[in-house]
Amino acid sequence: MELKDKLISSFMAFENDVDVEHPVHEVRTTAMKNFETKGFPSRKEEAWKYTSLNSLQKIDFTIFPKEDNAIEYKDVKKYFIHEIDTYKIVFIDGVYSSHLSETTHDGVDICLMSSALTKDMYKPIIDVYFNKVASKDESLTTLNTAFSREGAYIYIPKNKMPKKPVEIVHFATGNEASLMLQPRNLVIVEENAEVQIIERHQNLTTNDVLTNSVTEIFAAESAIVDYYKIQNDTPTASLIDNTYIDQKGKSVVKVHTFSFGGKLIRNNLNFYQNGEYIDSTMKGITILGNKQHVDHHTLVHHIEPNCESHQDYKGIYGENSTGVFNGKIIVDKIAQKTNAFQQNNNILISDKATINTKPQLEIFADDVKCSHGCTIGQLDEDALFYLQSRGIPKKEAKALLMYAFANDVLESVRIPELKARINKLKAKKLGVNLGFDL
Repeated sequence: MELKDKLISSFMAFENDVDVEHPVHEVRTTAMKNFETKGFPSRKEEAWKYTSLNSLQKIDFTIFPKEDNAIEYKDVKKYFIHEIDTYKIVFIDGVYSSHLSETTHDGVDICLMSSALTKDMYKPIIDVYFNKVASKDESLTTLNTAFSREGAYIYIPKNKMPKKPVEIVHFATGNEASLMLQPRNLVIVEENAEVQIIERHQNLTTNDVLTNSVTEIFAAESAIVDYYKIQNDTPTASLIDNTYIDQKGKSVVKVHTFSFGGKLIRNNLNFYQNGEYIDSTMKGITILGNKQHVDHHTLVHHIEPNCESHQDYKGIYGENSTGVFNGKIIVDKIAQKTNAFQQNNNILISDKATINTKPQLEIFADDVKCSHGCTIGQLDEDALFYLQSRGIPKKEAKALLMYAFANDVLESVRIPELKARINKLKAKKLGVNLGFDL
């Protein structure tokens, strides 16, 4: 059975486990009809021209895994940012793990989507925010909406900030021969509130895993959101990450994406600026080898005046890896005094590695500062020669140059322990000896 057909038939079984009379289920049903009509995206679509999902659709994924897959903290400790104390929302094969998690209702609400979607106390929030900024047309987003049940629910009231950063971690145990997961996150940060979030998806075996994730983020006036995505999974794990962000006036939202491992990664990152004096930042580091594939699709829609956006993505591609960067900036007619900057720099360290990059600007205002640029090249031979002339072997000299090339993206990471962890992962991926213990 094709994966699309299996998902459609599985939706009927899914309905047996949820309250079909609940208003949310009408949203699910509409979304499922959309997916049934459109199916999986193909390379005939411009947005998917360089990324094929055909091989994934041939895998017989389990849609509803067993719920008896307990794991111990000591076995997965290395995947957490254990150098600092954090709130933790942990899922094992899509099921919430209470013994690995630490949530709170102490002035803020850090809990589960399964609670938010079913309990009456959350209904006023769900009615206002759930599925309001996520696409109603993008087929994989609507597929996630159809099966939406579990994930992280984070609500930060006005003028509040959690005492600790929040970690959202999804583990796949490999107890299923192949597994498909569809987590749904909802993050609401009210006026003058602030939150830091670290998200990771981790396969614990060599079995196939496909994660189709959707996150909706709402930043109210003067809110601050720092979101960090660590993508360093196994060669049999694929991730389609759809993130939608609605910002109000004077809010600041930053999303950092670190793509170091996985079979196929597609990041759809969409910012909508609904107010003035908004700042949107998206930065990323991609380091790939083998036959890995990463596709970054970004959108910043400048809807009102006096706003800024900053994009800076660095990519290093080796062996037979492939990369895609498609960054789109839209500036509406009334969005005067917009400052929008986009940069994508790439290094190919193998003759067989490829990168397809497509910066796009759609500007309908005349009093703006907008720039975009992309580079694709190899290491600077003069710099390489200089390092070798100082006694550094060629292999180590190349690694140091690549390390320095990607380093400026980390300057805006506001959690020191996370910055140290990413530096360590980056160095390991590039074969650099930092000379000190992180």
